[in-house]
Amino acid sequence: MSSRLEINFVRLLSRCESMASVKRGETEWRLEKYVGALEEMLVAMRKSMSKPTPEVLTEYTRKVDFLRGLLEAEKLSSPTEKALANQFLAPGRTPTIANERMAATKTVHMQTKARCTGEMRDELLGTNKKAKLNVCLRLRGVPLDEQQSAAELDAILQHQHNLQEKIAEDMLNLARNLKNNTLAAQSIIKQDNQTLGQSMHQADVNFEKLKTESERLEQHAKKSVNWLLWLMLILVSFTFISMILFIRLFPRLR
Repeated sequence: MSSRLEINFVRLLSRCESMASVKRGETEWRLEKYVGALEEMLVAMRKSMSKPTPEVLTEYTRKVDFLRGLLEAEKLSSPTEKALANQFLAPGRTPTIANERMAATKTVHMQTKARCTGEMRDELLGTNKKAKLNVCLRLRGVPLDEQQSAAELDAILQHQHNLQEKIAEDMLNLARNLKNNTLAAQSIIKQDNQTLGQSMHQADVNFEKLKTESERLEQHAKKSVNWLLWLMLILVSFTFISMILFIRLFPRLR
């Protein structure tokens, strides 16, 4: 039976998952406070006498860590950095409440990745609405000097161009980092395979040596038995011959 602490934890966790599923403003502070409360309740549950099973605690920890990582990713300035941070988040595997068909954190994860992808696309293509509006106002409705308008337009276009180059460079660095991580993982796996192969080879060599020594010991044992048998035969023969000679040399007195 669930304790009162666990029931409150599940309710607050479900509330946090619902809040994380919608886009929040910069002034929204409740979710971070709620996640902090979840972390404190999780620590208290681990120390409680009526704590859940280790599997349930692991799932709770996974969901709270996901929410904390989601908040930290939202604090990043670049959409590329946000997308990269979201790639490493691990959502929960089971639903928090009974009426969920799929874990809410999985849904939040997919929504966040789609949102980050849209922000990257908008920034890459230069579809900032405010910039478009300023350009339209300057070209159509604001009576400015033609040279000044052209200079400002050139500055805006240059800014958009620089922004696109920066995003392209960020994506290139991201691809390069992913490639380096993949190569490093392949190198580690290759080294592990080589180490495993050397260990297996050494095990085979040790087995062959052990087999050879066992055969040698067995042959030595057989030789020891043969020498002992011959020694006993010689001793018995010597005793028999000695008795015969003794009888011959000293006949029985009458």
